[in-house]
Amino acid sequence: MAVSLRLERGQPKSKAAEAERTSSIIQWLDGFARRALNVFAAVTGLVLLSPLMLVIAILIKLTSRGPVLYRQVRIGIDRRSPGRIGTNTRRHFDYGGTPFTIYKFRTMQVDTAARVEQTWARPDDARITPVGRILRRVRLDELPQLFNVLQGDMNVVGPRPEQPNILLNLRGRIGRYQQRQRVLPGITGLAQINLCYDRTLADVRRKVALDLQYISRQSTIEDLWIMLQTVPVMLGRKRGW
Repeated sequence: MAVSLRLERGQPKSKAAEAERTSSIIQWLDGFARRALNVFAAVTGLVLLSPLMLVIAILIKLTSRGPVLYRQVRIGIDRRSPGRIGTNTRRHFDYGGTPFTIYKFRTMQVDTAARVEQTWARPDDARITPVGRILRRVRLDELPQLFNVLQGDMNVVGPRPEQPNILLNLRGRIGRYQQRQRVLPGITGLAQINLCYDRTLADVRRKVALDLQYISRQSTIEDLWIMLQTVPVMLGRKRGW
């Protein structure tokens, strides 16, 4: 009788553990599928868009002095467990994520781009070149970030990565901002297909709300839907300037 009671009492715990393992496996499989989809999309994009990227590179080189690509440090995913955040003493400063170098087609004059750092560009920004203005309007300046996807620093879909000092400022002023760092950043995302570039703190708050909405329901289907929605946004020159 005692043995029977122990088995009955242990059964719910066993079912709960089994359900937890099943849920973990499902989450892992979905995460793997989402990452595979993003990498496949990046490879396909690089192959299909390579002629266009070559034309863009030539136009940049012919119309303004400086390199074709612009490199900038951004803050990516924070893979630490929540309890270990802020305890890594090996970092000189804790930006709440892993720094990485992002690639973009250069859209600004090389002297001002090098001198003015960690500020948002504006629609009437004099630093932007004529070709760069067109690229930004249709968001073609983001295409080199497909290489960031292949390197594992980004996904095609995810919250946009921010510059270090801007991130520190926003993290202190916007609640739950740091939660954006729990997933890989992306080239496009729910915020990017619905909102314009950030210009005010109110813009960032709206973006964070959409980023957190995406994170709460992220899935392979969601990523695919956002990728498909990105195409008409670019072709219709929406949300950019």
